[in-house]
Amino acid sequence: MTQLRDLLASAVSFALPVTRTFRGLDVREGVLVQGPCGWGEFAPFDDYSDAAAARWLDAAIEAAFLDRPAALRESIVVNAIIPMCDPDDAALMTREALARGCTTIKVKVGSAELADDIARVAAIREALGSSGAIRIDANAVWSLEQAVTALRELAHFGLEYAEQPCVTADLRALRSRTSVPLAVDEGIRQTGDIENLGRQLAGSADVAILKPQTLGGVEATVRIAERLHDLAGMPVVISGSMDSSVGLSAVVAAAAAVPDLPFASGLGTGALLAADVVATPLSPVNGRIAVGRVAPEEAALARAHARVSPQRRDFWRQRLTDAWAARERLAT
Repeated sequence: MTQLRDLLASAVSFALPVTRTFRGLDVREGVLVQGPCGWGEFAPFDDYSDAAAARWLDAAIEAAFLDRPAALRESIVVNAIIPMCDPDDAALMTREALARGCTTIKVKVGSAELADDIARVAAIREALGSSGAIRIDANAVWSLEQAVTALRELAHFGLEYAEQPCVTADLRALRSRTSVPLAVDEGIRQTGDIENLGRQLAGSADVAILKPQTLGGVEATVRIAERLHDLAGMPVVISGSMDSSVGLSAVVAAAAAVPDLPFASGLGTGALLAADVVATPLSPVNGRIAVGRVAPEEAALARAHARVSPQRRDFWRQRLTDAWAARERLAT
């Protein structure tokens, strides 16, 4: 049985610089833990609660100490991701994604001015061409009326779907006022009641975004995908959380194990990292990422660990300890 002392004994904190600021971050930090089955990643964002971090710890423990569900596919089709940036940068990143074979682009929206979002999406569409798919993600920053207005304008560029354009409670009303398919993300990973949420989402949203690290790991993700399909008839998109290649390999494993995977998966966040814990990062080749476990490489992990300040090393050990305590409370 896994013990906290075992996790702390193997824990190695890491810091990876990013190529472009994302979620307000210039560096991505976390902890890797090792077990008999390999390595797991614990990297909840600083603003996540201890309860949310506990699910991330579940995912890390699963990756390090347990076997994964059987893979139903050998590789996964990947979408690229583009953060909030100016149109020229967005076009450049789109061309880079195309060079890696990615023809589906997820773009962050929700700028202070809608015109900035429109310019960004327009530049992506021009660089991508008419055959590629664009999906937008607003992280629920729009009100219902703002979402109606934004989707009316952005729909002209041909959207595969809009991810969490507003809070989940407003999705049903929004769906009746837009032709753009709607996807739910925050509404899933912030709930503790998938059964009730699944019934609420029937008729409110078209796609479910599942992030295995935030849901407790691969097995939990597969189980949630099956329940959402049964309760709401919703297909899923498996998405990463700006993980290192070690963490991303678990997300890829979830995408490989989900029975129905009709959309490209959100596994392209590695392009946002300027360094990794491996010499050759897990990234798409011909638009796909291969399924398989990834272990950190000694030199790359040593460099990543050296970037972590002593204060942040203490922070991450305490963060892991607090998540363990929350995990124990939730289990009782």
